[in-house]
Amino acid sequence: MRLGVAVDIGTSGIRAQKVDLDSGEIKKTVITLRNPLPGANIMDHLDFAINYGQDLAHGLHVNAVRKVIEQLGIKPEELERLAICGNPIQLSIFQGIPIDDLAYAGERKKEKLNIKEQKRDAAILNCSDVPGLEVYPNATLRVPPAIRHEIGADALALIIKSGFLETTDIAIATDYGTNAEMALIVNGTIYTGSAAAGPALEGQQITHGKLASPFVISDVEFEDGNLRNYVLDEEMNTIKAKLVDPKSGEVVEDHPLKAKGITGTGVIAVVDAGMKAGVIQLPKINTPDHILHLQDKVKFFEQDVSEAGLAMGALRAGHLALCKAAGIEVSDIRKAYMSGAAGTYMDAVKAHHVGMVPFNVDEVIQIGNTSLSVAKDILLSEERLWELQDIARKILSNHVMFATDPAFKDAYIQEISYWTEGMPFKMLQKILKKKGLPIIEEASKTVKVDRRVQRDIPVLGEEGLEVLEQVGTYLTMKVECPECKKCIKVCPTDAISIDDEGVVMIRSDLCDGSNCKRCIRACPPDQFQWKNLKVMEI
Repeated sequence: MRLGVAVDIGTSGIRAQKVDLDSGEIKKTVITLRNPLPGANIMDHLDFAINYGQDLAHGLHVNAVRKVIEQLGIKPEELERLAICGNPIQLSIFQGIPIDDLAYAGERKKEKLNIKEQKRDAAILNCSDVPGLEVYPNATLRVPPAIRHEIGADALALIIKSGFLETTDIAIATDYGTNAEMALIVNGTIYTGSAAAGPALEGQQITHGKLASPFVISDVEFEDGNLRNYVLDEEMNTIKAKLVDPKSGEVVEDHPLKAKGITGTGVIAVVDAGMKAGVIQLPKINTPDHILHLQDKVKFFEQDVSEAGLAMGALRAGHLALCKAAGIEVSDIRKAYMSGAAGTYMDAVKAHHVGMVPFNVDEVIQIGNTSLSVAKDILLSEERLWELQDIARKILSNHVMFATDPAFKDAYIQEISYWTEGMPFKMLQKILKKKGLPIIEEASKTVKVDRRVQRDIPVLGEEGLEVLEQVGTYLTMKVECPECKKCIKVCPTDAISIDDEGVVMIRSDLCDGSNCKRCIRACPPDQFQWKNLKVMEI
């Protein structure tokens, strides 16, 4: 059997599949629960690569993919072909393409720093030519194209797989993940953006949050004042599980399926159900201890409400900014496409109710993991790879850089006030109108949902699904310092260890990256410097 691997490198994790190149049959699926780079969002990853070396970041990426391939049960000499899809930052780091043009917003800034735009065209490479992939002597690497340098292969996958280009309606497509890539089509012109919503939509930076994986809560509903939990089983199917008292966690109706956390879709469901029931009145939780108790001691706190709100607000602000750029009202959008793991498992009606889907759309279409699907397509067909290159060149696209866009900034400031300070919705509408932004109407109808897939990865393969718990490798350096171990004590994720010889080891996938850096600040003699880190070989 000739073997290939299709990989989606996401900001919050990796999804990969072993594929029989002769039959096209998927044999096995492996997912990770973190990205191998320090940090939980794209800005952390950018900061790490820019400030501490893209070679370091590249090494972590390559080591992670090698771990995934090993977990798929493929020996180095057996791999014939590898196809990778993802956002432009993750793909560039993996390929070793400079990312300065992605790290800085504004043409003047780039000109001042003499930053040149990099080509991110479709490519077929020998794995032996990519540092770290020399272990696959017989394999080639296929990479899909970006539309423009900042509109990546993942956005192209979203546009292609949704059928977006064929629709005659005004439509919006959104990948409900950490970066929240989105595209709006109006009269054949596509407007794109990336809202950097943060990892809450994928279950991270939530107290008991986890990525979509077996045995996590993916949905909830109130039943006569109690909270019904829905949990993903080992094959990622949604199972009706325990009914609990949300004020205490006491089990009202038992079920054998255990939960070990809550994923992003569950977070959205909790916020929606809580707001409908009046248990959540932004930004507060109206229970005696200000906590919503789910099953198996999984809890949802007020800070989780705010964290989720910031992510949902970024999405809605992004939709507003694209509408502003296109010169339309939000109410003009007729169709909404949802992709990604969160976009698959999320209850579309609930997402619509909390504003993650424009309120006045007629139809919501859930389409699964488009990035992994495109990786599989080009793995099996070189012709398809070059077709995608042609499509990318033909797409007429206007990219809205939300980091510098006044409409996004104005809208997001109001969203922050709404979600974290309890600003009334009518006041939000009033301020948006005053600022000349598209108006958000309240949900006035029940939306039609076309759920085309039941799982974000529809086919897992005969060997099933495995979760790679440790995707990161160790970053190491030698230090000479007092044995205070303050760096270890302050690390919130227990990512750091130091041996008797003063060798520091940081588990990269647990490290919170630039969002934290407590280890650096805690070191009295300033011995703890990330610039001295190296990737441990695997």
